[in-house]
Amino acid sequence: MLDKKLLTDVLQAALKHGGDFAEIYLEERLLNNVLCEENRIEKINSGREQGAGIRVIKDEYTAYVFTNNLNENNLKQAAILAGKAAQRSSRPVTDFNLLQKQADFQMHFQYWPEHLELDKKVDQVLAANQAARDTDKEIRQVTAAIGDVHKKIQIANSLGDYIEDEWARIRLLVQAIAARDGRIQTGYEVAGGVTGYEFLNQVSFTQMAEQAASRAVNMLSARPAPVGRMPVVMHAEAGGTMVHEACGHGLEADLVQKGLSVYQNKLGQKVAADGVSVIDDATLLSRNGSYHFDDEGCPAQRTVLIENGILKAYMNDRMTAMKQGSSPTGNGRRESYQYRPVPRMSNTYIAPGQDDPEDIIRDTPRGLLVKRMGGGQVNTTNGDFVFDVQEGYLIENGKISSPVRGATLTGNGPQVLMDIDRIGNDLGFGLGMCGKDGQSVPVGDAQPTIRIKSLTVGGLV
Repeated sequence: MLDKKLLTDVLQAALKHGGDFAEIYLEERLLNNVLCEENRIEKINSGREQGAGIRVIKDEYTAYVFTNNLNENNLKQAAILAGKAAQRSSRPVTDFNLLQKQADFQMHFQYWPEHLELDKKVDQVLAANQAARDTDKEIRQVTAAIGDVHKKIQIANSLGDYIEDEWARIRLLVQAIAARDGRIQTGYEVAGGVTGYEFLNQVSFTQMAEQAASRAVNMLSARPAPVGRMPVVMHAEAGGTMVHEACGHGLEADLVQKGLSVYQNKLGQKVAADGVSVIDDATLLSRNGSYHFDDEGCPAQRTVLIENGILKAYMNDRMTAMKQGSSPTGNGRRESYQYRPVPRMSNTYIAPGQDDPEDIIRDTPRGLLVKRMGGGQVNTTNGDFVFDVQEGYLIENGKISSPVRGATLTGNGPQVLMDIDRIGNDLGFGLGMCGKDGQSVPVGDAQPTIRIKSLTVGGLV
C-alpha cells in the first residue's frame, strides 16, 4: 500500500488541470477457487491482483484511468491523464490533508482464506460432491465449488478522506442434477458472505449438498405447473430475488436520473402496500453485500428506501448525490480498480411483518408456493418482469400439496409491491452476484414469507 504523501501528490496532480474532485482507489486481491465436476477436481485457480483507479470529476463530467503499475511516476502520469480528460477550466489546486476515517462498526475475521490449506479446501469440495451423489441413485451430475477472496483497499480523495480496509469473502456452491425417464431437474444451494473460514463451523457443506440433491430428486415427481392468475406465496427460503430485481434496481439513483426507472419523481408517494418496507443495509454483519465503506470511501449505512408503502429514498453514490443535491448513501460500488463506482445495492430486503408464515399458507385456499427462484429478466423502465421458479408447490385448501415444474412468474414490480397482502415475521437471505454496466458485485437480498394476492403463473402446456 502507498504512503499518504504519495497519495496526496497523485491527487494534486489529478486536480491541477481544473477538476472539482479527485480520488484514488487502490486494491490488492488474493483469489482462490476449487471446482469439482464429473466426480473429480476439475479446476483450481489461485491468483493475486493489484492496481489503482484514479477518478476526476469536473461539473458533471467524469474521467477515469486505471493501472496495475503502482510506481510513483506511473501513478502521477495516470492522474495527469485523468485530469486532462476532465478539464473544463483551470484553477489553483487547493491544499488538503488526508485524515483516516474509522468504520462505524467492525466485522471480525478469525481465519483468513490463506489460513485454510488447499488440501482442506479440496477435501471440503470432494465431501460435498460425494454427499450429493450418495443422496439418491437418480443423481446424475454434481458440481461443487468453494471460493474465497482476501482484499485490502486504500481510498483517498481531495476532500481529505483516507480509508484503509481489509476483509474476506467466502462462497460455497452445490448444484445437483437428477434424471428419470428422460426428465431432468436441478437442485441448487449456495452459502457464504463477508467472513473468514470460521464460516465452515456455522454451515455444513455436506448438508447443503444433500439438500440440493434431495430438491432435484423431489422435483422429478412434480406435475406441470398450473397456468393463469392466482395468489402466489413467496416463501422466505426463496430469498429476495423478487425485491432485488423487480424493485431494487429501479431505486438506484443513476437509473432514476437517466429516466430509466419506474420510480422516477415518486419520492414521498405511495409505491407499495401498507406495511411494506424495503431497506438496503450494508452494515449487516457477515452478509454477502456487507462492507465497512463503499468503494468511494463513504461509510456503509442502513437506508430505508420504502417505509410502510411510501418511497423515502434512492440509493446514491457521490456523483448522483451531487446531482440530486443530497448526501451519498454509501452505495458507490465497483467490481475492481478497473471500474469507476456506480450506485449499486448491498443487502436489500423487505422488512418482516407480523404474520405467522404457516397462517399465510393456511389462509390461502388455492395458489402457488415458491420456495426457490430461478433466473429472470426485468425492465427497470416500467418494472415488468419474468422469473423462473426452480422449486414450487401447489397450495390446495390451505395446505401444501404436490410439487410443480416449469412455473414462471410474470408481472410488474411496482404492482407486486402494491399487491402484497400478507407479510410473515420470518426473514430468509439469498446471495449472488449482480451485474450492471458491465460490472459484477456481490450482493445479499432477503424477504419474509409474503403473499401476492394475484400474479400471472405460466407453466407447461
